[in-house]
Amino acid sequence: MVTLNSVDKEYLLSTIRDIPDFPQPGINFKDITTLLNNAKAFKFLMDHLEARYKNYDLDFIAGIDSRGFIFGAPLADRLGIGFVPIRKQGKLPYTTIGEKYSLEYGFDEVEVHIDAFNCDKEKAKVLMIDDLIATGGTAKAAANLINQAGANCVEACFLINLIFLEGDKDLKIKTPVYSVLEVD
Repeated sequence: MVTLNSVDKEYLLSTIRDIPDFPQPGINFKDITTLLNNAKAFKFLMDHLEARYKNYDLDFIAGIDSRGFIFGAPLADRLGIGFVPIRKQGKLPYTTIGEKYSLEYGFDEVEVHIDAFNCDKEKAKVLMIDDLIATGGTAKAAANLINQAGANCVEACFLINLIFLEGDKDLKIKTPVYSVLEVD
């Protein structure tokens, strides 16, 4: 399994800006736009992801709305496979299946097209990707959707895991989880 050493992790982490008290007091927001606009850092990250997943024999990358699209689509291109968007409710134009998940105050829902993972295999192998896992609600719902759509979520990949929130704990019951960076 390809992972980064501590020096490489520190390099990537140094390209991510912290925004204190955003979007509300007490939150230290991890702003990935500074990594994205750093061509060297973004290429380094994408090279790493390509090296990690090139031998997984994947059929699709499923990116979670919306920052998962930023990493998922170029990775799918590099691996020569399809990209599938997992969107917030009401954003996809064709027939969908959805999965609700809990928020602090209420519920939200993500959806995928019912035919998103059609290929010549009985169960397509899918990598789910997003920029960050916090409490894990969206990620768990997305993993459930992939499996409900007849595919197999072989791993969930995140640029950043906020480990103090333990959002990956329940997700690991459903699928292996890989985080490029872990933040306390």
